[in-house]
Amino acid sequence: MTMAAQPTGFRLWPRTLRARLFVILLAGLTIAHVMSFTVLFFERYTAARSVMFNTLENDIATSIAILDRLPASERAALLDRLGRDNYSFILGPGVPGNPSLDPAAAEIASKIERATGLDRPVKVETIPGSRRRLQAHLTLSDGSPLTIDVYPKGVMPLADWLPFVLIAQLALLLLCSWFAMRQAVRPLVNLAEAADTLDPNRNTPRLNETGPTEVAYAATAFNAMRDRIAQYLEERVQILAAISHDLQTPITRMKLRAEMAEDFADREKLIQDLGQIESLVKEGVAYARSAHGNVEKTTKVDLSSFIESLVYDYQDTGKPVTASDIDGGAITTRPQALRRILTNLVDNALKFGGCAEIVARRLADDTVVIAVLDRGPGIPDDQLQAVLKPFFRLEDSRNRDTGGTGLGLAIAQQLAASINATLTLKNRAGGGLVGELVIRREQA
Repeated sequence: MTMAAQPTGFRLWPRTLRARLFVILLAGLTIAHVMSFTVLFFERYTAARSVMFNTLENDIATSIAILDRLPASERAALLDRLGRDNYSFILGPGVPGNPSLDPAAAEIASKIERATGLDRPVKVETIPGSRRRLQAHLTLSDGSPLTIDVYPKGVMPLADWLPFVLIAQLALLLLCSWFAMRQAVRPLVNLAEAADTLDPNRNTPRLNETGPTEVAYAATAFNAMRDRIAQYLEERVQILAAISHDLQTPITRMKLRAEMAEDFADREKLIQDLGQIESLVKEGVAYARSAHGNVEKTTKVDLSSFIESLVYDYQDTGKPVTASDIDGGAITTRPQALRRILTNLVDNALKFGGCAEIVARRLADDTVVIAVLDRGPGIPDDQLQAVLKPFFRLEDSRNRDTGGTGLGLAIAQQLAASINATLTLKNRAGGGLVGELVIRREQA
């Protein structure tokens, strides 16, 4: 099965289901996490801001009340104790500033005004400089000027470790999202692979029927479907075998009667037609049975001896079949199926090329490549795959003597699949055809 060409390049929306679900889940969890963090941060900011302003208001009100009740000579000694990190008290008019205030400074000014009391006028100004600074000017009950020097600070500085916590949380979200998508999509991938390689005639592993309920149910249903398909195919093979047995007897009787009968005009044509019918029945049954080629047990054979034996059998009947460049060594395969494949390829080469040559080589990964070469007319490139289909013939005529039944190469391909091999046809440079059989190492 060939896949359509996929466009390459960057895609905003991924193509696979796993990637799409991963992006959706990760984006949703990340947005939810950011929203939660934002709400918590805002709530903490609001609470800390409220506490800070309330503390500022209460502390300033208490400090002003203390200074207002102390004698003027004792106030200076208490200023350091009343001051804080973000404000201090000055006995005097302070520094002239700018009366315009930004919103944050205006809010601080309102808290200071509330702390001093409504009966005490307060003038708040912004002091120019590199550092943000405010001064509130007021007068104590004895007429002495008092200045509150304020250095506003941030409400809630971020901790140094907080960015690392955020990174760790996002990494955890990424890992959990990936693991969740892997667990969710992997059964679909396994099911797709099993469906793509479905072959009831080969001993392929069954789908694992464990896991979540839905996954186990789908795997069980798929395995049951495969078993039913294999049973249906086996029943049809048995039906064809029975039909073959029933047809061969009357066909043989008809041929004998036609041969023993007195000469008549169409006697030879009748015998020829009966022979073609008999050949077609045998080839049809052979094709049906080739789909179940795995019933033969695998065994080790010597490749050189195996091919030489096949070549000698042809040479004994006077047919020009040769072997060259044969890499020796043992291979594990189904010998009868392999012999039938090579026989069909050689017969095809002899029919259309007049002679056949067999070569074999062994690759580094223990893969064996056997090729049957001829110097016939070859096959058009656009029909190299079509000739491997059953009942396909290149000749337009209906003559079975030249066109055959159209099953020889189809049987070879079926048997090749049963021995874990691949059969391909290629045109040779200079004319002719190559039937190449690639036998991969038999899997345990």
